Amino acid sequence: MPSHLHADRSAVPQPERGALDALITQARRLRGGVDAVRRGTPDEAEDGSPDPRHRWQRALCELAVHQLDDLGGHLDQLRDGLPADPAGRERRSDGTPAAAYGAVPRPSSLVGRVGSADWNLLTDEVSWSDELFRIFGRTKADGPLSLDELPSWVVSEDQAVLASAVTDCLVDGRAIDQEFRVVRPDGSVRSLHMVGEPVLDEDGGTASMWAVLRDVSELRRSERAVSETRDSLQRERHIEQTERRLAVELQEAVLPPWRGSPRFPHGDGQASGALDLAAHYLPSATGALIGGDWYDALELPGGATLLTAGDLTGHGVTATSGMAMLLGAVRGMAVAGIGPGPLMGHLNQLLDSAAQPALGSAVCCRYDPGERTLTWSQAGHPPPLLFREGTGRVLDRPEGVLLGVTSGASYGERTERLEPGDLLVLHTDGLAPRSTQLGGQDEEEPPTGAERLLALAPRFASARTAQECVRAIAEEFGDREREDDACVLIARVTP
Repeated sequence: MPSHLHADRSAVPQPERGALDALITQARRLRGGVDAVRRGTPDEAEDGSPDPRHRWQRALCELAVHQLDDLGGHLDQLRDGLPADPAGRERRSDGTPAAAYGAVPRPSSLVGRVGSADWNLLTDEVSWSDELFRIFGRTKADGPLSLDELPSWVVSEDQAVLASAVTDCLVDGRAIDQEFRVVRPDGSVRSLHMVGEPVLDEDGGTASMWAVLRDVSELRRSERAVSETRDSLQRERHIEQTERRLAVELQEAVLPPWRGSPRFPHGDGQASGALDLAAHYLPSATGALIGGDWYDALELPGGATLLTAGDLTGHGVTATSGMAMLLGAVRGMAVAGIGPGPLMGHLNQLLDSAAQPALGSAVCCRYDPGERTLTWSQAGHPPPLLFREGTGRVLDRPEGVLLGVTSGASYGERTERLEPGDLLVLHTDGLAPRSTQLGGQDEEEPPTGAERLLALAPRFASARTAQECVRAIAEEFGDREREDDACVLIARVTP
């Protein structure tokens, strides 16, 4: 018994407890005997023909087993001294229903859910069990329903099937196994399952009809709930699949469709200071929805190159459409000659005034190939990594808060001079899985995405193209544990 339930065993004196134990033993023994009779009752006569008497005997045994099971449950409850409220729910010692504290109530009684009836066609007498009156919501003073009155209680959609089943039973001697719904006087609808047999007289005519009716309303409600839940899950799955497809299509339409390693500025691509570029998008381990990560490289008027990466919060179409809006704004402002710092300020204002509030992080770089200078700004984003002669480092971060956090935020800039052969890596923060906790204590912190990228310095040094560097990153970050989408952009200064 759950510890939060109170059972006052002293409420049942010891002599009475002994008598209850005896009754329980007798009920169990009787239940076993009835069950044995039920299992030993054949469905057919010795000649193999259907035998209505045998099937009816099995139906009565089924009813008796249900009643004895219910009696045994009540006797067990009485022996244990468990108090119950009028609705049959267990109560705590303070009198509060246990169900209010999350306890699972006892299964509802079968009494009132299985009843029997006998319609005598010769005398027009009708006999109902007490349980059947309760099923129909009638009192004994109201009297039982005749076969002529029964259809008026049945919902219109089920009247025809019930009438056909009763007619087949009375006229053709067929057994009834039919389910239908009735409307009780209080307006509630109950689903009933009827199993019936004709009782024949000596001349082979139908003298009466017996039936066992079971209230299966709760079972049907549970089945409908399961079906509705299944349908709801299927609809949600279809919506998710549609949203993912739209997000993927939008992402593919916006991000640069690079194949191989493009070089900026255009021309022979061999001039010292030109950029060899490659990028890669890494989906999350679940791959359920596409995120708002982006990367981009764009040749600007005058020969400079825009390098940018960012991440907008959220997943799905909302995140990818927001990402497309921001990336379009970045491209437009960069082409118009707006520098990285002021550009971040305009992006912040754009997100701050958006109809759907969102947060984002971004890094924006402007590379001048003539001077080989990189001017960059960031908004709450991981700074670029610079690899030179087999070692890597994180660039010093200028000031800048997340996009959309506060109005009127200002963003600083830093300038870095690059050398031929330098490798610049821009990435979003979803590369590595986040740290976890176990047993209330922090586990050893896993390496961050930046740390794992820096450890690839020897492989980057031996790579001949930016695309080879991207392949090394894809191999390193093929984590099944990665929780979020991520992307990387490689810019290699040609010697």
